[in-house]
Amino acid sequence: MLPKIDLGQLQFAEPDYLWLLVLPALLLVLWIWRLAVRRGDAARMTRTRVSAVPERFSTIGDLPFWLLLIAAMVFLIVALARPHGPATVVRQGGVDLVILQDGSASMRTPDVPGDRWQRSMRFLRTLGESMAWRDDRIAMALFAHIAAPQVRLTKDPNTFFFFLDHLNIESPFRLEDDTTWDTNIELGIAWGLRLIEKDEEIYGKNPNAKAFVLISDGQAWSGTVSRSVQLAKQRGLPVWVVGVGTSAGGFIPEPPPKTPNTPPEPPLRSVLDRSSLALIANAGGGEYLELDRDGDREIANRIIDAARKRAGSRGLQVGTEELYWRCLAAAIVLIGVGLLFMQERIELVLQAAGAGVALALVWTLTR
Repeated sequence: MLPKIDLGQLQFAEPDYLWLLVLPALLLVLWIWRLAVRRGDAARMTRTRVSAVPERFSTIGDLPFWLLLIAAMVFLIVALARPHGPATVVRQGGVDLVILQDGSASMRTPDVPGDRWQRSMRFLRTLGESMAWRDDRIAMALFAHIAAPQVRLTKDPNTFFFFLDHLNIESPFRLEDDTTWDTNIELGIAWGLRLIEKDEEIYGKNPNAKAFVLISDGQAWSGTVSRSVQLAKQRGLPVWVVGVGTSAGGFIPEPPPKTPNTPPEPPLRSVLDRSSLALIANAGGGEYLELDRDGDREIANRIIDAARKRAGSRGLQVGTEELYWRCLAAAIVLIGVGLLFMQERIELVLQAAGAGVALALVWTLTR
């Protein structure tokens, strides 16, 4: 939303340029005189000229161009003076996104570019780039059979991207550990709730709208998910679910043998459990989305926009708004409209070139 500017309190950073407004004022007087002369000439020609075919004489000709050029000159001079004024804008509420990232063994399945884990990290980077980071905050917890918080709620993008840079290759849960071979979504949501509670305990209640973003393939999950989902819903925390993987699936990489004599385990195939994830999203009051079915940017914006609508506004914020670019844009528009009134092609080319030189001069003076 554009800020509302109080023009009654307009100020100028470079008021010394304002004396140049005398030039367009003199040109305006000249333009009025030229209009009166042209109207008189047109009336005299109509009375005195005899023709077999009635003739019509334009009373304004290309004068609208010069009037618009004078107006554009006014805006250019005002732009040179660097106008600014107090502005009020409705401050949109922020959002708190708690990322619940599946780090179980099935996330290493290479049925998407890289594997499911690496695909998730690329999406999380897009999600982070789509946030405003002014009032928005983000947290992150990983889960398999156990859960591990990685990032507390923060509005520092460097902290979030630092963890992504160090987690972009593989999950910190090792394939050798038995706890990695399970997807305990219930525990992941429970840890998300604990992250929010801990933040409120330290910093107090934050007015940001909060939401969970669960990223998983849903494979071989345990725990009573409905219990955690209902608890999150009762606290007004919708659960958005982002599925990663394919219906065709693939084989989970085998962990290294614990001993040299350990016989190899038969390979396990993992597929995207789309129906279970959709049920979780529906029960949690969110929506099920799927990577590579929709674009990453589209998914990220949909989640953030939905959360921001729940945030409402934080009232009016008063600040200072620069009007330089608006004045420059108004001058360009006026010159462009004025060129439509030019009747001779050579004049059109010359005037367009002159306008370009004038704008380049203004740009040079104000850099």
